[in-house]
Amino acid sequence: QLQLVESGGGLVQPGGSRNLSCAASGGILDYYAIGWFRQAPGKEREGLLCISTGGAVTNSAVSVKGRFTASRDSAKNAVYLQMNSLRPEDTAVYSCAATYGTTFCPPLTIEEYDDWGQGTQVTVSS
Repeated sequence: QLQLVESGGGLVQPGGSRNLSCAASGGILDYYAIGWFRQAPGKEREGLLCISTGGAVTNSAVSVKGRFTASRDSAKNAVYLQMNSLRPEDTAVYSCAATYGTTFCPPLTIEEYDDWGQGTQVTVSS
C-alpha cells in the first residue's frame, strides 16, 4: 500500500515562494502519476497540476499556471510542488495524490487518484 506524506507547509508572505514535498513509502513513485490538489476552507477541492511518470507537468489549473510547477526526485522517492508569487487566495491545505501505471496524467478529479496524503497547510499572509 502506497503511503504519501506531504511536508513543507507554513506561513508565507504574499509574493513569496514555498516548496512542498510529497514523500512516498510502500511503492516507487516513478511508476505513479502524481497530482497536486488543494482545499481552502469552505471551498471544494481544486486540482492544481499533475506530473507524469516521465516528468511532464500537465493539466495546470488556470489559477496557478505560470506560478506553480512540479518535479521528481527518484533517489528520494519524492515529488515536489514549487509555488512562486504566492497570493492570499493560495491559502489552503495542499495534498498530493497518486495513480499507478499511467504514462500520461489523468484528469485532476478525485476519482482518478487512488492514494492520498494527509495534506499540509499553507497560509499566505502578511
